Amino acid sequence: MSDTATPQPTGPDTGAGYPPTGRTVPTRSRERAAYDRELVHSILDEAYVCHLGFVRDGAPVVLPTLFGRVGERLYVHGSTGSRPLRETGRTDPGLPVCLTVTHVDGLVLARSAFHHSINYRSVVVHGIARTVTDPQERRTALDAIVDHVVPGRSADSRPADEKELAATAVIRLDLQEVSAKIRTGGPNDEPRDLALPHWAGVVPLDHGYTAPLPADDLDPAIGVPDYITAL
Repeated sequence: MSDTATPQPTGPDTGAGYPPTGRTVPTRSRERAAYDRELVHSILDEAYVCHLGFVRDGAPVVLPTLFGRVGERLYVHGSTGSRPLRETGRTDPGLPVCLTVTHVDGLVLARSAFHHSINYRSVVVHGIARTVTDPQERRTALDAIVDHVVPGRSADSRPADEKELAATAVIRLDLQEVSAKIRTGGPNDEPRDLALPHWAGVVPLDHGYTAPLPADDLDPAIGVPDYITAL
């Protein structure tokens, strides 16, 4: 599949955005790259799952995981026995990683197979992941991860106890070397293909929620919280 749609006005923001680097400037479709902080934050905040990439024993590894954002920092948590989280604490100054999120907004169907694509919003973060050891920052990070899934949930659930905290590792990644990339619009068919008898256009993907399902053992007197209804 090709991703060569008509360029959109989402080019680099060299004002108050993240400074482009050799790793954050794409080699293809550079006009789709963006470095605006608010745009990057909005893409991150709308995602539930990130993919954390690193090198282990000379081979690349990519793990899907939950995350949370507090200002210009991302937090990821996991078991203290997790290989990447252990390596982050052992490596000085930390573990080199690449973290990504992607939203698929539509399927782009062209008249030619070559020009099929998707409309998307993505963020790529390069940096050094560091282990969080400060107790208050750890609790802030864990609350942020819970609230990233459902805003307001951390205040409406039991916080981790000392045993649970001891079994949980938290790493942080500063938002310094960051870029967003966006594709919008329809297919970019070749002029010679416009008369072909094939449907062309965009199939939008609509992301939404259905009615919440209570746990089988939930007290019937406990209603659905407003912060869930707000979703």
